[in-house]
Amino acid sequence: MAAKIKKGDRVVVLAGKDKGKQGSVLQVLPKDSRVVVEGVNMVSRHTKATQADPQGGIKHKEAALHVSNVAVVDSNGKPTRVGFKIEGDKKVRVAKTTGEVING
Repeated sequence: MAAKIKKGDRVVVLAGKDKGKQGSVLQVLPKDSRVVVEGVNMVSRHTKATQADPQGGIKHKEAALHVSNVAVVDSNGKPTRVGFKIEGDKKVRVAKTTGEVING
């Protein structure tokens, strides 16, 4: 199945503690139906000091969100659903609100 959300897309969070926040997709995990969004769903990880990281301590990083809790942002800055259209010989993603082709 074609991916409706891809790495680099600008998305808005629809549900959860970070509802309304926007960010770009850093990673897509299709097997788990999850995405990692920049600056959203931050978690603290307590790490032990190692040779690679002699300091150790508390590290903050993004955790994955379920793909149903994010939506692609259209050119107007509003969340939109994604559809597909055949343009020439290529299948392209299209924003349902504006009808514009989503690049990427």
